[in-house]
Amino acid sequence: MRRAPEEKQRDPERTRARILDAAVAEFAAKGFAGARVSEIAARAGVNKQLISYYFGGKEGLYRELTGRWQSEESAFADRAASLGELVGGYVRANSAHRDLGKVMVWEGLTEGVPADPAYVEDVRRNVAELARRREEGEFPGEVDPGMLLVACYAMAAAGVSFPQLVQAATGLDPASAEFGERYAEQVARIVDLLRR
Repeated sequence: MRRAPEEKQRDPERTRARILDAAVAEFAAKGFAGARVSEIAARAGVNKQLISYYFGGKEGLYRELTGRWQSEESAFADRAASLGELVGGYVRANSAHRDLGKVMVWEGLTEGVPADPAYVEDVRRNVAELARRREEGEFPGEVDPGMLLVACYAMAAAGVSFPQLVQAATGLDPASAEFGERYAEQVARIVDLLRR
């Protein structure tokens, strides 16, 4: 026996996933300030009350997305043997998930918004990890770990942040897997040169 449409079972996980996918696209296109809950709901094919129900609103949805990025980050960061491999992993993550990378770029371009304390704590852990790597001789003692982190993030985000530059300098589509892989390899080599 077929069920009538109104009798279909709801799938909360699938609905949440559709909302998150729509939110990534909307935040990537317009940033946090320009994104509208009604547009996210329309993209996801749900009513906007479901966004409040599942995420507590726009801010909660945004926090969920940044948490997604941190999960993606830890998936490759824990396996990286060298600093070059780590930065190459960031390049690959930005290449594979360009919209999440764009969300992070928009966040950086939005002035006057206080940083999320969890993000600040995560960055400080990253700086401490770089300091440990410096002590173990992975890069020269005169290189400041905080400044190196900034430089590595900038390199990793270049394919998302500067698509016109990528196209002009390499002749490659910055959204292509070919660019992502070639750039990741080159960035890893550049960063690993610090060992010398």
